Amino acid sequence: MSFPSLSHNPHESTSSTPLLNGSHPRKNKKGILLILCGFLLLVSLVAYNGFNSASNIQEERSNTKTVPSTMIPVSRGVANGVSEKSNRLFSSNNIGESENYPWNNSMLSWQRTSFHFQPEKNWMNDPNGPLYYKGWYHFFYQYNPNAAVWGDIVWGHSVSRDLIHWLHLPLAMVNDQWYDKNGVWTGSATILPNGQIIMLYTGSTNESVQVQNLAYPADPSDPLLVHWIKYPNNPVLFPPPGIGYKDFRDPTTAWLTSEGKWRITIGSKLNKTGIALVYDTKDFKTYELKKGTLRAVAGTGMWECVDFYPVSKLAENGLDTSSNGAEVKHVVKVSLDDDRHDYYSIGNYDEKKISFIPDDVKNDVGIGLRYDYGIFYASKTFYDQNKGRRVLWGWIGESDSEYADVTKGWASVQSIPRTVKLDKKTRSNLLQWPVAEVDTLRLRSNEFKNLKAKPGSVVSLNIESATQLDIVAEFEINKEALEKTTESNVEYQCSTNGGAAKRGALGPFGLLVLADEGLSEYTPVYFYVTKGSDGHLKTSFCSDQSRSSLATDVNKQIFGSLVPVLEGEKLSVRILVDHSIVESFAQGGRTCIASRVYPTRAIYGAARLFLFNNATEATVTASIKIWQMNSAFIRPFHPGQKI
Repeated sequence: MSFPSLSHNPHESTSSTPLLNGSHPRKNKKGILLILCGFLLLVSLVAYNGFNSASNIQEERSNTKTVPSTMIPVSRGVANGVSEKSNRLFSSNNIGESENYPWNNSMLSWQRTSFHFQPEKNWMNDPNGPLYYKGWYHFFYQYNPNAAVWGDIVWGHSVSRDLIHWLHLPLAMVNDQWYDKNGVWTGSATILPNGQIIMLYTGSTNESVQVQNLAYPADPSDPLLVHWIKYPNNPVLFPPPGIGYKDFRDPTTAWLTSEGKWRITIGSKLNKTGIALVYDTKDFKTYELKKGTLRAVAGTGMWECVDFYPVSKLAENGLDTSSNGAEVKHVVKVSLDDDRHDYYSIGNYDEKKISFIPDDVKNDVGIGLRYDYGIFYASKTFYDQNKGRRVLWGWIGESDSEYADVTKGWASVQSIPRTVKLDKKTRSNLLQWPVAEVDTLRLRSNEFKNLKAKPGSVVSLNIESATQLDIVAEFEINKEALEKTTESNVEYQCSTNGGAAKRGALGPFGLLVLADEGLSEYTPVYFYVTKGSDGHLKTSFCSDQSRSSLATDVNKQIFGSLVPVLEGEKLSVRILVDHSIVESFAQGGRTCIASRVYPTRAIYGAARLFLFNNATEATVTASIKIWQMNSAFIRPFHPGQKI
């Protein structure tokens, strides 16, 4: 199969009018009069045609936003001391594609998600202080109440009974003190044994110094935790000697040491070495800086949004943040300021030495494994004591133009909350999976069993709608192709080897989501298998946005990585499609990819779903089940509403 090319240039070249012959203009009145008459006649014809089509023009104008021909991306965040928050500045793709696409209201309205968390309007970024309290899940987030771009950051606040159906509450904390005048930035919640809630957060002072502050509920008896009090003697922590005043942010959830003290870690850097500073406290008001660091890795740059938590080596359930012992591994996760990706490492935590040692130095903090190989940043976990699980949130930003975000009035979504645990089979990676409550949104389903996809084929999957889906699929390659394929040292990388258009003996194959009938737009989510020189198979899992949209002002990257596939396992994937976001989970969540997709044609009823096999040798057998997904009906909470 040869995928349709999207090299189409929407800006067709036009023939230019040659200059008049002659270089010596003469005062020829007759000639001038003839030219003037011709010009007036031309204007009359244009006016006549314009009059006849005025209603059509007016209708198009009402549905299409007038855009400037170019927009120069503006840096947001870096000068203030946080990672880059401008979408277009962070892409290496589409260089030179600066013209804004003529988005209309229908296209932009379609992009808003139906079951992923997002505010009613404006900009959102990092998840903050998630917790479960008195029957409610609480979610706080970085929010700009004034615009759909980063700036004026405060804490938004929403609550839910099930992590899916959310109610928006009033802002939890605003930037009304000198120590957070330039932003109420990222923080974490700690629930003490007596039920008291401690919230630590980074404030950017009136002089842009990053300091740590304490807050707590004004009324602990209120299950909605609507009102918050900032500790009168804030800040509780300033940057220590040797640390830059803009390099000290994002305190973690605290964990209890064997000495009865609470311990936190805060991200920073020394030159280009990323570090996690460690502090002990008894009352969350005074702190002792511990010698050394929890971990330091050269060349990784500033560590933002550090997370530290235990995972069980034996049990499937999650663990409280203070858990430790022989049957426990620990995870250190950092968000790298330099590349805006979230990396994690699994290893052992030595409480006495206050150090974390990775199991595999090749997968040290900031250089190895990632939570997600797409758009996923500033993530935060919390221990859900209600259901005994650890839940992960991640910020999924936009990859369109800032102009489009401002036009539609919002920017960014949060990932579907994911459970996270140690992979008991590989013992070298985490497993992430959508929380079970997502399944309650499933409506009608279609099932396709043992579909055969020959090399170079595309198979239409006839379903009623393809905009809000939960897809579970398994794939098998025929044995003859596996045996026939020659061994090779050639490595396949999703982002650099041509995406789904690159044909190999054993791949790519998978699903085309958010595709239109004529395949002028489509987003392949796929596997690509190679046979190494040692005879072992290597499997890549990828998501290819390069042909996802005809628009010229969106980033169309190809995401992915290798995924461990154990002997006897079928290749499996779960895909959540929710308008402009596609979240994909391979092999039970060993490798995950979140991507943003902005089609212009494959929207509403025109969206389709296809099975494809672009391999040259392999025949693929697929079994697929597809559910239509309901909306989560995320809405404001109204005073007096029954809870």
